[in-house]
Amino acid sequence: MSTRTVKIDPTNIKRVTTQTLQEMKASGMPIAILTAYDYTSARILDDAGIDVLLVGDSASNVMAGHETTLPVTLEQMIYHAQCVVRGVQRALVVVDLPFGSYQGDSKRALQSAIAVMKESGAHAVKLEGGAAVVPAVTRIIEAGIPVMGHLGLTPQSIYRFGTYKVRAREEDEADILRTDAVLLDQAGCFALVLEKIPASLAEAVSKTVSIPTIGIGAGSGCDGQVLVTHDAMGLTKDFNPRFVRRYADLSDVMGNAVKAYIADVRSRSFPAEKESY
Repeated sequence: MSTRTVKIDPTNIKRVTTQTLQEMKASGMPIAILTAYDYTSARILDDAGIDVLLVGDSASNVMAGHETTLPVTLEQMIYHAQCVVRGVQRALVVVDLPFGSYQGDSKRALQSAIAVMKESGAHAVKLEGGAAVVPAVTRIIEAGIPVMGHLGLTPQSIYRFGTYKVRAREEDEADILRTDAVLLDQAGCFALVLEKIPASLAEAVSKTVSIPTIGIGAGSGCDGQVLVTHDAMGLTKDFNPRFVRRYADLSDVMGNAVKAYIADVRSRSFPAEKESY
C-alpha cells in the first residue's frame, strides 16, 4: 500500500468545513484566510477561492475606527457575520467572540456562541486565550459549536500587555504558550491562530498539535495564514507591521477614482447622454 501523501485541491471543494482544514493540514496544503465584515467583500473573497473568512473583531478598528478591538459588541459582531454569510457559498465562516462576551464565565461564553450561530448562520466561533478559557471552549464544543483558538499576541488583552510587540520571545512565556496550545488541542479546538510569535516557536507548536495552526506574524511554518483584508489590499495606510504584505493599493485606486468622478461632475461630462433617460 502506498504511503505517499496526496495533496487535496481545495479549489474543487464545494463547501469548506472544519474537516477540510484537518485534511489540508494532513496533506501539507496551506490554508488561506482573510477577514470580511460585509456582503460585497465576502462575495468577492469567496468567489476568488478563499478557504476561510474570519469575521474578526478587527471590525472595531477598520470598520468603526476604534483604536483597539475592545469596544465592538456581540450584537455588532452578529450583524457583520450576517452580512458575510449572505455573500458566501464555499468558505468556512468563523466569527470572533468579542471582549467581554466569554471571559471568566463559561455559561455566558456558551450563550454568546449560541447567539452568533443562531442569528448569523456562521459555521464556528473564535476566542482568545489559553488555560483560562479552556472551560469556555469545552462548554461551547460540547454544545456542538466548533471553536478556533488564538494564542500569542491576543489583541483583546492589549492593555495587559501594554504593547503590540512580539510575544513569547522569552522561554518562560514560550513554555506557557506551548502548554496552552496542547490544552486547546485537547479541549477540541479545530484550529489555532498563532499571532506575532517567533517563527521557530510557531513551527514547533504546529508540529506538536494535531489541529491546523494559522499564523499572523508567526512565520511560514504554520499550517495556514491569515491577514486583515483591509491591510492586505492596501485600504489602510496607517498600519504597516512587518508581517503584512500589500497585494494591492486600493486606497489610491479608490481615491483616484473619486477624484475622476468629482472632475466629471464638475465639468458636466457625467452623466453623458447615453447615461441619461
